[in-house]
Amino acid sequence: MNLLEQLKSFTKVVADTGDFASIEQYKPIDATTNPSLIYAASSDPKYQSLIDDALQYAKRLTQDKEEQVGLALDKLAVNFGLKILEIVPGRVSTEVDARLSFDTERTIDKAHKIIDLYGVAGVSKERVLIKIASTWEGINAAERLEKEGIHCNLTLLFSKTQAIRCADAGVTLISPFVGRILDWHKKSLGVSDIPAPEDPGVLSVTNIFTYYKKFNYPTVVMGASFRNIGEIIELAGCDYLTISPSLLNELQNKQGILVRKLDANHVKLADIERVILNEKIFRWEMNEDAMATEKLAEGIRKFTEDLQKLETRITSMLAK
Repeated sequence: MNLLEQLKSFTKVVADTGDFASIEQYKPIDATTNPSLIYAASSDPKYQSLIDDALQYAKRLTQDKEEQVGLALDKLAVNFGLKILEIVPGRVSTEVDARLSFDTERTIDKAHKIIDLYGVAGVSKERVLIKIASTWEGINAAERLEKEGIHCNLTLLFSKTQAIRCADAGVTLISPFVGRILDWHKKSLGVSDIPAPEDPGVLSVTNIFTYYKKFNYPTVVMGASFRNIGEIIELAGCDYLTISPSLLNELQNKQGILVRKLDANHVKLADIERVILNEKIFRWEMNEDAMATEKLAEGIRKFTEDLQKLETRITSMLAK
């Protein structure tokens, strides 16, 4: 078997893309999108029907131009999700506006709107993960949504502190960003490469996985944002891994023996202590972790930037 087939035998593979052809080709269990992926896909003519539907939806509901843009963006994200759910057997992650990352109440409100749009289309909330940035406010929003039966994927996660708070909040799934952690450390150290077994992103996810399994947290660990297949190979056995089409292709075309590196049964005796967090401790720990603080802020800015580009495109289309 190729490496992708072997990986699927002990890790659930998720497609990190908005491209339907790639999802069909690699047959992942789930798929996840974000504003950057949707912005990139929205320029492809083959997705124009999804955009047109979102525009017409917004125009039917209001004449207010600003409201139309917001409605169209929500509907477009859900339209992509609906098409993805026609392909994958599991769930799709749909992201809340990154500009709401520090607003618990508005994050919850936006999540309800997204779930309602899926519901109108006949899709159960069980097949949707609401994707929220792993800020203190975002995790609090997810905690409340989970109690309502709305499942969440906490993204832009770069530290064990964020991961522990997510687990304590009872969130369904977290997405620690492996490659972006590596990027920060390479820049900080002034090196061009770090071997996969020593990769700080790999080590971070391994530590989070160990902590979760040691203390029997049900929250799913889904490694994300990979830079190379070496990182993926080192995390074989993680609950889920969300992988871009280019790296899925590389795994599919590579032969060899894939060794399972992470196993929940092997970490029960890990010599670690349970951590108790409150808001003050959370914020202090994040302040002390320059990498996590910088990459979280950068990620929110990047998603916002691409969302604003998409808004500009939608505004122009609505004006025609």
